Amino acid sequence: MKLVVTGAAGFIGSHLAETLSAQGHDVVAVDCFTDYYDVALKEENARGLDVQRLDLAEDDLDLGGVDGVFHLAGQPGVRSFGDVFDEYVRRNLVASRRVFERAARDGVRVVFASSSSVYGDAERYPTPEDTEARPISPYGVTKLGCEQLAYAYGQSFGLDIVLLRYFTVYGPRQRPDMAFARMVDALARGVPFELYGDGLQSRAFTFVADAIAATIAALERGSGGRVYNVGGGTEATMRDAIATAEDVSGRTLELVERPAAKGDMRRTAPDTTRIERELGWRATTPLDEGLQAQWEWAANRVAAS
Repeated sequence: MKLVVTGAAGFIGSHLAETLSAQGHDVVAVDCFTDYYDVALKEENARGLDVQRLDLAEDDLDLGGVDGVFHLAGQPGVRSFGDVFDEYVRRNLVASRRVFERAARDGVRVVFASSSSVYGDAERYPTPEDTEARPISPYGVTKLGCEQLAYAYGQSFGLDIVLLRYFTVYGPRQRPDMAFARMVDALARGVPFELYGDGLQSRAFTFVADAIAATIAALERGSGGRVYNVGGGTEATMRDAIATAEDVSGRTLELVERPAAKGDMRRTAPDTTRIERELGWRATTPLDEGLQAQWEWAANRVAAS
């Protein structure tokens, strides 16, 4: 098939584009190369991909002959309070509205990458998809807004879209501001690691290869208009993850404790019954195996620098 991947120079997007290409699909890779983090890292992610540089908030996305769109482009990060919110509106809400409108017009199926951040501090755990969404960060607000735009375009213009709520995806190429990326880099360089909060905040950490499998399954088998949680099979605290990283690396991490970040959720834990039942997907990578892969990637990069 001919498939578009937006955000193809990002962490998840680059893995998805590579996997689809390896499966024999014709992949149209798109990215804006924003400066949210070092553009050189995105260029490194995109090595081997022919990436079109498009700003989806203003540039037209050509969907001629396209069979499906994986819309992963967006402004990430829960630290989204203040003046930066305008960028979240532009790169999430405005860009997504334009993608949805074009896809609806051309009759192209879309898989949209949303986030567990839409739940905020959820009313129950594990959290099913029908839980009331109460985001506690402006980022989460814009992701929920994108979901609502998708629903509106589905109802009014027949947009065929499947929505995925990713739960803390990690692995090689993870964004450098994410905790695991900072953690393995600190281990590799032998420098202190800044731990925000008490370390007892917990996540359903999801290895990137598992997230990619769920994303492709959503295009192939997901029901239009449906929302699916995509989350790891094991929940762990940050202190659990630190201990695991120390085990796989054979090194000890020096911690510098900082106050918890505003907008950061205390816990995430998905109920994945729906995606398991309807798409036949479940996370299979244990935390130690996933962190081993991310540690080896980070250690090799530091050794080569």
